[in-house]
Amino acid sequence: MNRSELIVATAIILFVAFALGWFASWLVNRFTRVSKADVGELDRMAQSLHEAEETRDQAITYLQQREAEITNQLTQTEAELRAAMDGLRDARQEAEELRSYIERQEA
Repeated sequence: MNRSELIVATAIILFVAFALGWFASWLVNRFTRVSKADVGELDRMAQSLHEAEETRDQAITYLQQREAEITNQLTQTEAELRAAMDGLRDARQEAEELRSYIERQEA
């Protein structure tokens, strides 16, 4: 094999390698390409996810507000209960004092 044949053989081998690489690249690109329908589907899914996250955030905010309101109502109710219990205790004590006064007056 002389020098010219070696150059031609090397050139053919390099061209075949280039052609196979380009073909493999084209196949990979062909099979991994995203279609417009898939992009549209992804856009719809992203929009739905965004709306769901907004709804979740609104629900969390609403629940936090309701929790604060209910906690406030519970605090107020407990304060009213303490006041009522104090009043009841005072009324019982006063009633007991009146009973003892009446018993002393009768005796």
